[in-house]
Amino acid sequence: MSEAPARSSATEVGVSAPETPAARGPFVAAANPLAVQAGLDVLARGGSAVDAAVAIQAVLGLVEPQSSGLGGGAFMMVFEADTGEITAYDGRETAPSAATPELFYENGRPLPFGDAVLSGRSTGAPGVVAMLDMAQKAHGRLAWSELFGAAEVLARDGFVVSPRLAGMIAQPRGQARSPWATAYFTKPDGTRYVAGDVLRNPAYADTVATLAREGAGAFYRGRIAEAIVATVREGPRPGALSLEDLAAYRPVERGALCRPFRVYVLCAPPPPSSAVAVLQLMAMSEYAPDLAWGPENGAAWTAFAQLQRLMYADRDRYVGDPGFVGVPVQGLLDADYVAERAALAPRLTGAAQAGDPPGGVFTGPDATREPAGTSHFVVVDAAGNAVSMTTTVESIFGSGRMAAGFFLNNQLTDFSFTPTRPDGGAAANAVAAGKRPRSSMSPLIILDAEGRLVGAMGSPGGSSILAYNAKALIGTLVWGLPVQAAFDLPNLVARGDGFGADAERFSPALTEDLAARGVRIQPNTSENSGLHGGLWRQGADGRWGWDGGADDRREGQARTQ
Repeated sequence: MSEAPARSSATEVGVSAPETPAARGPFVAAANPLAVQAGLDVLARGGSAVDAAVAIQAVLGLVEPQSSGLGGGAFMMVFEADTGEITAYDGRETAPSAATPELFYENGRPLPFGDAVLSGRSTGAPGVVAMLDMAQKAHGRLAWSELFGAAEVLARDGFVVSPRLAGMIAQPRGQARSPWATAYFTKPDGTRYVAGDVLRNPAYADTVATLAREGAGAFYRGRIAEAIVATVREGPRPGALSLEDLAAYRPVERGALCRPFRVYVLCAPPPPSSAVAVLQLMAMSEYAPDLAWGPENGAAWTAFAQLQRLMYADRDRYVGDPGFVGVPVQGLLDADYVAERAALAPRLTGAAQAGDPPGGVFTGPDATREPAGTSHFVVVDAAGNAVSMTTTVESIFGSGRMAAGFFLNNQLTDFSFTPTRPDGGAAANAVAAGKRPRSSMSPLIILDAEGRLVGAMGSPGGSSILAYNAKALIGTLVWGLPVQAAFDLPNLVARGDGFGADAERFSPALTEDLAARGVRIQPNTSENSGLHGGLWRQGADGRWGWDGGADDRREGQARTQ
């Protein structure tokens, strides 16, 4: 093969350089137009990026309940323009105080996954409301009480059911057919809501009105908390989540995990987020010259797939809640270790084995499944402050159980169902009381070498989030594509010994080229991507602005006005 093309520089792909004006909003990218509008309205009233995030989440929980909501959890990255500081907020759910490593065992064996999801045992203490409250206290400009109006009006007056939500409502099994979902999604004539129908949720309106009036504490004590616990404790297989567990929930403010990549700095949350894996893949990509051939070349996609195999092997082995297990974050990103791992990529012929990073403790093989039910959004305000937030109820409609107008998460099924391996070694992601399950959610903020905001992005997708985010980064920062074009590229996920993909998005010639290289793509079985975000770039007219994108696999928008 001839020599790979030279890399593009930052200025060649139109991103930040020393003479670049500072990135400023308004800019919002999210998975539903109603949520985008709610965020822009808050920004127009002088609100901060975090203020807008509160409003966006409140609306998403109503109009996109299959993906996120007040009954779920999230990770949020906040960039503060005045100081250049980035803060990671962890709103991941926690296991009840009564949880044991055998939470999903019955008669000495793990429950079938679907049964576990629908059970009360699957719900952890929701974290997104408390996390937003913590972040808004630190970064907000408007009063908390002013941030829920759009959600309350839409819930009381009704909103138009979108095609994607209608498709989820129509599912013939699972959470969409739970007693709670059936009651909510069935019209008076006995038929289910379809696209174009107006759906009202007065219980949700009452809940957000309560939060606006009484603050986030009203979610964790009192009427709303009692409704959550009552629903969790219903059969079949009631859970142990208690009022005390809800009252004791605390979000965590963590230092951001930042690493250089070419002329950029990539920042993401530390564990229990798996974002360290995305940073590891991007570091390994520096040793993969075939990536420079670009998105129309099988060699580039093959190199990307092989790096993913190495990334997932390490992530699955080592990442968990750092409050319970030692996660070798620095070791996974160690320059020598990254180089050693990357050198294995060209020779891989099947699933990669986990490596031995500095500081790593070799825990047991992982048995974690991560289904669909997540959303991502990005906000930049007029001062240049930014939010990148991935939010989830875990599966579609979470556990299928509702309280106070919203769905409850099934986040605890993000733990490994099998807590030990045959020889007794512990899995890093085993269940424990008060523990946060490992997450693939990896909201990203991108800076230039001077620490100025360049962009933000992220995606839903279960375990495939890591591949989707890495694809977006490579598409924009390595291949120099417009953000929308990068988001809309085919997805390729290489975890283990298979290759899941948007098979229909690869051209026949590229599919044939990949197969000749040993990459035989099959339809992806995980949640599809929903990439949202943007980069501050110089346009062809010389003006700087937001090059935004909203994944065409969802219903979102990226807007500046």
